[in-house]
Amino acid sequence: MNSNLSRRDWLLSTSALAGAAALPRSSANAAEPNKMEPFGYCLNTSTIRGQNLPVDQEAEIAAKAGYNAFEPWLRELEEFAKKGGDLKDLGKKIADLGLKVESSIGFAEWIVDDEAKRKKGLETAKRDMEMILTIGGKRIAAPPVGATNAKIADLPAIADRYRALAELGKQVGVIPEVELWGFSKTLHKLGEVVFVAMESGHPDACILPDIYHLYKGGSDFDGISLLAGKSIGIFHMNDYPSSLSREKITDADRVYPGDGDGPLKQTVRTLRDIGYRGMLSLELFNRDYWKQDAILVAKTGLVFESAEYHG
Repeated sequence: MNSNLSRRDWLLSTSALAGAAALPRSSANAAEPNKMEPFGYCLNTSTIRGQNLPVDQEAEIAAKAGYNAFEPWLRELEEFAKKGGDLKDLGKKIADLGLKVESSIGFAEWIVDDEAKRKKGLETAKRDMEMILTIGGKRIAAPPVGATNAKIADLPAIADRYRALAELGKQVGVIPEVELWGFSKTLHKLGEVVFVAMESGHPDACILPDIYHLYKGGSDFDGISLLAGKSIGIFHMNDYPSSLSREKITDADRVYPGDGDGPLKQTVRTLRDIGYRGMLSLELFNRDYWKQDAILVAKTGLVFESAEYHG
């Protein structure tokens, strides 16, 4: 415990906060990782959701804090447009801030058994992808929405459904990532999402793993070493206290990387070793963080994220 406290004190000192936050944007092209820094760093907007800021202000915070990329939720883009915002203008602003939209969070029901619902889900996915494309986005999460409470055991069928989603994404220009949800009865294991992506046979197939969801769903972190880096669209970073069992832990219990008990250093080094060169995206839902200043939370999260590789 004392070593953790010392680490926190050092990381959150004024000089360390300024220095570490600058690390990811040290390259000529700030939005791309370089040889010295194998990963880029991304802010998922859930991390500062409780501050109730419009998505354009969240992008400003991500840039000011020193992130390379930005991962918005579709509901935020919808709200922005509903209030009169122009998504093309938002995309230009994000680019002008030096950020990439590496991924995004949507909730289309692409996976469900009900054919009518699945058709409607693909229509929703197309609309969502078009919105993401408008702001310069590359990917969108494809979680098992609609299949969390009842397990779909037919993984080959899910792979076929994901192929249809991926083909739709190819037409639009946005890649869907099969997302691991540890609390779900469907796709709660790393091996399941890998099977779906692999057996879809689609050239753009990829997955979206998450530190918290790997723990919640009971996957072994060593399984990551069996993957190829290109199989991962984006990787969600966070941490968790092991004092909370998998059965009891919730999204709200996620903490800054390094503040919990997850095998983060091992995991990020495994990601490096398998050739992953994408973004580590900070995704938290911590109510205590939501009560704090958004820029402070964003900066603190970035310092802890990069420290897991450099520390």
